[in-house]
Amino acid sequence: MRPILGFVLLLSNINVFAHQPVMDMAPRWADGYGFQVRAERFGSDELKRGSTDVPNSLGAERYVNTLWLEGVYTFNRAVRATIKIPYVDQTRKISVNGTEIRQDNNGLGDVVIGLPLKKYKNHGSVTQNWGITPSLRIPTGDDSGGFPISDGSWDVGLSLSYAWENPLIYQLYDLYYWKQGSGSRGMETGDSWGLDVNVGLHPWHNNDTDTGVFLLWDVSAHHEEPPNLRNLTTASGGDRVHTGPVLIFYRDNFMVRGEYKFLAYEDVDGVGLSRGNEFSLAVGLTF
Repeated sequence: MRPILGFVLLLSNINVFAHQPVMDMAPRWADGYGFQVRAERFGSDELKRGSTDVPNSLGAERYVNTLWLEGVYTFNRAVRATIKIPYVDQTRKISVNGTEIRQDNNGLGDVVIGLPLKKYKNHGSVTQNWGITPSLRIPTGDDSGGFPISDGSWDVGLSLSYAWENPLIYQLYDLYYWKQGSGSRGMETGDSWGLDVNVGLHPWHNNDTDTGVFLLWDVSAHHEEPPNLRNLTTASGGDRVHTGPVLIFYRDNFMVRGEYKFLAYEDVDGVGLSRGNEFSLAVGLTF
């Protein structure tokens, strides 16, 4: 087994938008691999017109819970492959012609695979890397019914990242873009892009037990083009900025990561439900 210091899982808003890279920091050795289980939640009953709150007299709401199984394999330090398999449990309440309707759906979501490619430079105690990650989202989710999990499209993504660290400080900047394909049943989801930043401290590490803590702050800015009128998924266009703390604890080959991001800014397309705050909790192992 290898120490988990090279396996800190600096996952961003990946959660929901599923941009790469995942497990950015490692493993950093040939034939290394790891996996994690991550639960995330977002949603609200707050209604907005653009960036303005409006009365929600009909009691509309939407909540999405996703359980991710995420894995990484390193062919060598610079080339790795990732996979993210989601199980989605979603619910919403809407009004149709004045009648309240509650809709639920759960099952396998769209699987995401990526190929992170990295260029490392070491300068004594300082390490930095540039990365480019092509990704593919596969329409494995249910695209049937009145509240489908997937729009049934094949989507491609690209991430450009830069990371810098020394024994005390870590920072990651990730710029990403997703091009949506044509969905099933005439559904179309808008293209999206954004920037994710993780900056913080590595204040404690015990060499004897390979135990330590990372304290980070995350800022995630995301833009999504509006879906078409036939789209029945939870997709919603607009601009959003989430920010909040990230706490990571690791010991040997085991880690726990928790993050809470509150909604700092939101401008929805037309009238729609706010995305709300985001929470995720992950447990991972590396080998």
